[in-house]
Amino acid sequence: MSLTIKDFIQQFQTFAPEYYAVEGDPTGLHFGRLDQEVRKILVTLDIRPEVVEEAKAIGADFIFAHHPPIFKPVKRLTEDDPQQSMYAEIIRSGIGVYAAHTNLDAAPAGMNDWLSDLYEVENVEVLRTHTIDETTGQAIGIGRIGDLAEPMTLEAFGEFVKAKTGVNGLRMVVADKDRPVKRVAILGGDGGSYFEDALAKGADTFITGDVYYHTGHDMIAAGLNVIDPGHHFESIVKSKMTDMFKQWNDENNWQVDVVASQLNTDPFTFI
Repeated sequence: MSLTIKDFIQQFQTFAPEYYAVEGDPTGLHFGRLDQEVRKILVTLDIRPEVVEEAKAIGADFIFAHHPPIFKPVKRLTEDDPQQSMYAEIIRSGIGVYAAHTNLDAAPAGMNDWLSDLYEVENVEVLRTHTIDETTGQAIGIGRIGDLAEPMTLEAFGEFVKAKTGVNGLRMVVADKDRPVKRVAILGGDGGSYFEDALAKGADTFITGDVYYHTGHDMIAAGLNVIDPGHHFESIVKSKMTDMFKQWNDENNWQVDVVASQLNTDPFTFI
C-alpha cells in the first residue's frame, strides 16, 4: 500500500510519541503535508543544505532527522540567509521533513539506550524522568545510567569510547584520573545541565557532548569525570532508524525505499 506522511507519523508514535519530548522542543513535522505520499525516506542526524541536495540526488521525497531544522521561530524567509535558503529549497523540492528530537532521546530502545548498548553499560535506568508513558506507566526521561561489567581505568575507558564512537579524538574533563570507571551516565547531545543528576545517581563518569568551559570547572569541583565525544556521536540514529523503518516497511507493506545519509555533518575536525 502507499504510505503518506500521516501514516508514517502514526506508526512513529507507537515508538517515540511526541509527548515524550521535553517541553518546548520542536519535534514533529517541519515541512510537507499530512496527505503527502512517501516513496523514499532519507535518514539523517542533521538537516543541512548538502543533505537536502543528497535527498534530491537520490530521489528521496521525505527526510527523517533527529535534529529539528527549525529550532527557533522564523520571522522572515529571505534566500540571502543560508539557513532560510535551505528552507526555501525544501519547500520548492516538495520534500517532507519530520524531526524526532528529545522524544527519540527519551524513548525506551531509543537514542540513549542505543548509546548505552554501544558503550556496554548494563543495568540501565533513566537518568532524569520528565513524563510517564500513558499506556504502560513506564518512566520516560532523558539520559541513562548504569554499570560496567568490569571496572576500567579512565584512560582505557576513554580509548574504548573513542573507538566505539569512531572519532579521531575526544575531550575529557578529569576530576580524578586514578578513580576506576564503574558507574556511567550517558546523555546524547548537549548534556552539561544534567551532570548533577549523574552525580545524584552515583555516576563516577559521564559521557555527553558539548560540555561548556565553565561547566567543566563545575564538574571537576563536584568530582565527576566526563568524556565528551562531541554532539555528533548521536549519528548512530542513521543506522538504527534506517533498520527500524525497513522493518516497518516490510511489516506494513509500505513499498518505500529507506536510505541512510552518507554525509558527515559533524562541523568539527580534529588535527
